[in-house]
Amino acid sequence: MTQRRSVIAGLAALPLIGLLPRGMAFAQAAALAGDTLATASGDVTIHPIHHASLIIAWGDQVVYVDPVGGSSLYQDLPPPTAILITHAHGDHFDPPTLEGIVGDATILTTDQVLGKLPAGLKDKASAAANGDSVDFAGIKLEVVPAYNTTQDRLQYHPKGVGNGYILNIGDKRVYVAGDTEDIPEMRALTNIDMAFIPMNLPYTMDINQAADAIKAFKPKIVYPYHYQGTKVEDLPALVGDAAEVRLRDWYKES
Repeated sequence: MTQRRSVIAGLAALPLIGLLPRGMAFAQAAALAGDTLATASGDVTIHPIHHASLIIAWGDQVVYVDPVGGSSLYQDLPPPTAILITHAHGDHFDPPTLEGIVGDATILTTDQVLGKLPAGLKDKASAAANGDSVDFAGIKLEVVPAYNTTQDRLQYHPKGVGNGYILNIGDKRVYVAGDTEDIPEMRALTNIDMAFIPMNLPYTMDINQAADAIKAFKPKIVYPYHYQGTKVEDLPALVGDAAEVRLRDWYKES
């Protein structure tokens, strides 16, 4: 077992076992390969998809985060019980993909995305704002701001539009930052067990900003994601012993 604050580099193995019925907790867990986080509610499996899309699964919950890329990308995976969308940009929000995968899942997103959803999806969706705490699909969530602060990036993610999410799973807290820079609200977070942090320019932040934020709020485990064009292998040295950095290939060719 990897010790805390060590660096795990390389590609997470992602074999797929096939589509399994919803509600079969152990079968669903078996269908997903990836890193795990032990919690009081059972092991959480982290399954990267691509860029900003991932699956977080435990028990009978299968949470899709920002699923895009077409429904065929998800056809061999367990169906979602819940879907989180951070904001309306096309690498995070794609109505045709959602229509193909949503099934019985419910969607939590922003007001902006809710307004863009087709009628059939809107019936399954609700919006939450920065600062909200919600019980969504049986998951206690905290909604964290996600925005740009650098002057020449402000147009990409204005304050108050996008969401990050903290999932409270048993005794653990998992933070998905969405598209953001190293904002004060991120730096003030506490007791984060796992964090997904973006780092690419010009849309989010550079690797030095990301490392500085990580050293400020000290999550136990960090996954850099949404990092296209960034020399992400430099992050562990920049972070030092502030967190365990797990490098995974989010841009593997299918």
